[in-house]
Amino acid sequence: MLENKFKGALKERQAYINSVLDVYLPEVEGRQKTILEAMHYSVTIGGKRIRPILMLEMFRTFAGEDAEEERIEPFLAAMEMLHTYSLVHDDLPDMDNDRYRRGQLTTHAKYGAAMGILTGDALLNYSFETACKAFSITDEEWDLRVAKALKIFATKAGVYGMIGGQVVDVEKTGQPLDTEEISFIYELKTCALLESAMLIGAILGGADDGLFSDIVWMASCIGMAFQIQDDILDLTGDESKLGKPVHSDEKNEKTTFVSLYGIDVAKEKVKELSAEALWLAEKLSCTEFLKELVVYLTIREN
Repeated sequence: MLENKFKGALKERQAYINSVLDVYLPEVEGRQKTILEAMHYSVTIGGKRIRPILMLEMFRTFAGEDAEEERIEPFLAAMEMLHTYSLVHDDLPDMDNDRYRRGQLTTHAKYGAAMGILTGDALLNYSFETACKAFSITDEEWDLRVAKALKIFATKAGVYGMIGGQVVDVEKTGQPLDTEEISFIYELKTCALLESAMLIGAILGGADDGLFSDIVWMASCIGMAFQIQDDILDLTGDESKLGKPVHSDEKNEKTTFVSLYGIDVAKEKVKELSAEALWLAEKLSCTEFLKELVVYLTIREN
């Protein structure tokens, strides 16, 4: 796919995810409308919508591009809500203490630290409320897929997934890390939600259980490459393109793959992981857009 064509296709998918979020975000009304407004703000101030797009492409891979995509829309919205909750909490004063994300004030900077905590909590809870809307009252086979997807959605976000990685990341801040420790943090903190998104898309699309290990490995390669590229951009990126401060890892005294091995080794590792992910995408007969997306995620500048 040519670069301009790919970027156009990416924008189309981002616009589609945004339209889904418009449907599933709660109305801003009632005595608790401040939290509802903060939820809207946090989700809609930007974002590449990578996780729901990965879910969508895996669904298309196994269900076909003419499949009923509206059936997975609750999970598309739920995944972005879940991801946004993690960012809102990451930005808090007692975490990374960032005041800007995507070129806008972070949630706690706009609404206060207490409301920042509550907004993250609200998005986490509402993501499960939203995902549950995928259940049908007439299709038992579909409901079994939804139940299986919900289990993955919960597990990959919890103490054996994203939160587990964040805990170790916080505990080890300011301490030297080795390769095994960094890999553990990256696998849980970053890769877990990508694995969740891609597995859920595959499950809802009707993929055979025997393919799950390849899907998880592909998502892990994408996630590790994505995170290492993020580390590179934190050191070398353009703040105006990133929409957030650079050198935040150094400021927060975090050991990264880059600080441990240097820029050149990090760039080679990104290429290696990207190649592995592409090989798996070919093996799984993934959509052409998904293959292009793998490349984009590892060469991006923001």
